[in-house]
Amino acid sequence: MEKEVRQRLQWVKLYEESGDAGFVCRRCGISRPTLRKWWKRGIEGLQSLSRRPHSFPATKINQECIELIIELRTKRNLGAWRIQSELKRLYGILLAVAAIHKVLCRQKVRPLITFRRKTDFTRYQRPIPGERIQMDTCKIGPGLYQ
Repeated sequence: MEKEVRQRLQWVKLYEESGDAGFVCRRCGISRPTLRKWWKRGIEGLQSLSRRPHSFPATKINQECIELIIELRTKRNLGAWRIQSELKRLYGILLAVAAIHKVLCRQKVRPLITFRRKTDFTRYQRPIPGERIQMDTCKIGPGLYQ
């Protein structure tokens, strides 16, 4: 066992013997959440865990991934977020959105075509400003309006 793991094991044993987390933490110079974390983990969990992130945008992307990204973009017209979810769902490939965006920029793929609302609208104009129209309808019979 490493020195660090043996020391943590001594602190956990001291906590189990005394039952007072405050006493052990003051004596050993550690925080209560840390002591309780080591106590819950058990002997196997006393080793230091890696702080390395699980994924990051600088992932090396092979040619196969690049082809899949371009195929999803051209054939299905998907954006970076949707490409990310489809790669994860269909192929089990986990890539960051930033990485997908970089691939699309490097391959000089055209941006998505977005359909926007019509900007020019028909304006209602009357010869006399402020003139209003009121239309009242009344149902006379089944399917008959006046």
